[in-house]
Amino acid sequence: MSNRTPPDDFSDINDAVGEEWEAETTPYERVRHVIAHTYAPVSADAVATDARTSPKTARKHLNALATEGFVTTATGEHGGTTYRRSPESLVVEQAADILEHVSTDELVTRIAGMREQLKDYQTKYGVESPEEVTVEQTNQTLSESESTQPDIDAETIREWQTTRRNLAFANAALSIANAERFVDDGLRPTDKSVSV
Repeated sequence: MSNRTPPDDFSDINDAVGEEWEAETTPYERVRHVIAHTYAPVSADAVATDARTSPKTARKHLNALATEGFVTTATGEHGGTTYRRSPESLVVEQAADILEHVSTDELVTRIAGMREQLKDYQTKYGVESPEEVTVEQTNQTLSESESTQPDIDAETIREWQTTRRNLAFANAALSIANAERFVDDGLRPTDKSVSV
């Protein structure tokens, strides 16, 4: 017979897991974890609830994360400050993940392939972006006229958007790799020869 408590004895399994998370992490770590997955603006109170801490503590850590550039702040519709993950921090995180798993040479090859795929979409549908295809098809439907464009399904639009997004992350990763090469070669950002 086991001494383990069966899950039925927990009034709420989420509370048990939450209590364990709270015991094993600091409020800062929990706030950072919550905001790392927050892409729409939310209040400090909402983050505090999810991070199992007080609104005052959440606000303190959110403001520190904003100073670091990990969080973006805005004024909400009722005048309070809202917080969300900054796009820049997400790009840097994605780029670092790419560089950890893909060599620079392989990255250059993949970038060329994605650029070619995007050109193929643009040539096939006669527009620059998947959003333009959607607008064009909607206009054709509303005017009830024949479209000169081939029909495009939702899956192709998603693939086009995903390829475009992945290319942006890959380009960011390549830029970071190139910048790191110069740093590794002894060029420091504080050198007078650095200009932007």
